[in-house]
Amino acid sequence: MAVDSTVPTLEQVSELKDKYTNAGQGQVFTFYDSLSSEEQAQLYKQLSGFDPLYINKIAAKALTPQAAETEKPTLEPLPESATASILDSDKQSQDEWWNRGLQLIADSKVAVVLMAGGQGTRLGSSAPKGCFDIGLPSHKSLFQIQAERIARLQVLAAKVREQNGQPVVPWYVMTSGPTRKATEDFFKSNNYFGLDPEQVIIFEQGVLPCISNDGKILLESKSKVAVAPDGNGGIYNALVDAKVLDDMARRGIEHVHAYCVDNCLVKVADPVFIGYCASQDVDIGTKVVRKRNATEPVGLILTKNGKPDVVEYSEIDDAVAAEEDPAHPGVLRFRAANIVNHYYSFRFLKSIPEWAGNLPHHIARKKIPYADLESGETVKPEKPNGIKLEQFVFDVFPMLELSKFACMEVKREDEFSPLKNARGTGEDDPDTSKRDIMAQGRRWLEAAGAKFPPGVEDGVEVSPLVSYCGEGLEERAAKWDFNTADRIE
Repeated sequence: MAVDSTVPTLEQVSELKDKYTNAGQGQVFTFYDSLSSEEQAQLYKQLSGFDPLYINKIAAKALTPQAAETEKPTLEPLPESATASILDSDKQSQDEWWNRGLQLIADSKVAVVLMAGGQGTRLGSSAPKGCFDIGLPSHKSLFQIQAERIARLQVLAAKVREQNGQPVVPWYVMTSGPTRKATEDFFKSNNYFGLDPEQVIIFEQGVLPCISNDGKILLESKSKVAVAPDGNGGIYNALVDAKVLDDMARRGIEHVHAYCVDNCLVKVADPVFIGYCASQDVDIGTKVVRKRNATEPVGLILTKNGKPDVVEYSEIDDAVAAEEDPAHPGVLRFRAANIVNHYYSFRFLKSIPEWAGNLPHHIARKKIPYADLESGETVKPEKPNGIKLEQFVFDVFPMLELSKFACMEVKREDEFSPLKNARGTGEDDPDTSKRDIMAQGRRWLEAAGAKFPPGVEDGVEVSPLVSYCGEGLEERAAKWDFNTADRIE
């Protein structure tokens, strides 16, 4: 992305310098006079994008220990009125949700927002995580798998569409600054994986300056402030700032599915989920999987003091975590594990400007390379020397009344397999992602009538272009021969 090299006037520089100096952050101009014109323009433009008083405010609030609650919060599972479960729901209800959601897709009322800002650093790759090949027989990337699920849904929805032509599910891909160009190039070089380029909108989440432990904005170099993405909760401001909401309004979108790129099993724009949330007329819905056991370290969706919320496992007493649900013996009472997979009504997203400024910022203590203010040399600290400020996507949950919040429990083996770790780790790594997709394909084929030889444990990769969730495989299953192929295209 080209850098704006327009040189600011002396008056503009003086005004901005005063703004930072009056906020106690004048150190960011330490090397300004020694920079080239291009570097000065770059630093000026970057600093103009921040309000130092706002940075001071959120940093001070995040760094100030919150007063301990005088009373322990009241934690309860979500009421049955706000929950549904694919594990327990009858087929008729699921079919009704599927049909409702598919009709909304057919009417082009559904959009998808993908949180794809992360790099594959922990996977041994500098590319965006969505570009990663988990090792499937097809060698499809995560981006391609998800794009093809959208394409398949559009085909399915076209069959119930009353007007001529295929419906469109716009796909808004949120990147970070470092991953934007690589993401755009990857989509272009792969012809948008068969989707219409007009339906793929790539935009960037915001950043915030990195702050020293004593509250000062850190310089990464003489001409650049050290910054970090503002967390997955930055999605809300980004939807406004990047004019995504304007584009949704122009398209007539009413329902939005948001999810993270690293889940290879994600059901993009899942008609069942969309249909359920639409039928409940809620503003936010969330998918969860059933907690494996009482000690699994996952955040839980529940009510806290009567409001929907996410509570970390470490905040729940061991005895409480181990309690069983009286209505479901052998099942944990607190079991709704958060997988960052959400539904939003567009009417709610339109209200972002009214409440986004009230969301809290959280701190992550990090080792942040910085420019020494005496020498200008970059220092790489050996221990955490500052903080990165971030927001969480679920911080908005407690703003809602329970009547406007819904939760759907889904099968982990069908919908959640995150990619977090390097190959060979044995948990949430490329091998487990591949295994889970292949195992799902085998279950689909067996359900459609395929017979696997005794003793064969291998799975099958079923292309999303062939089947979204196991539908339409009967003819393929009848002809399936395990010995000749490990994938269906």
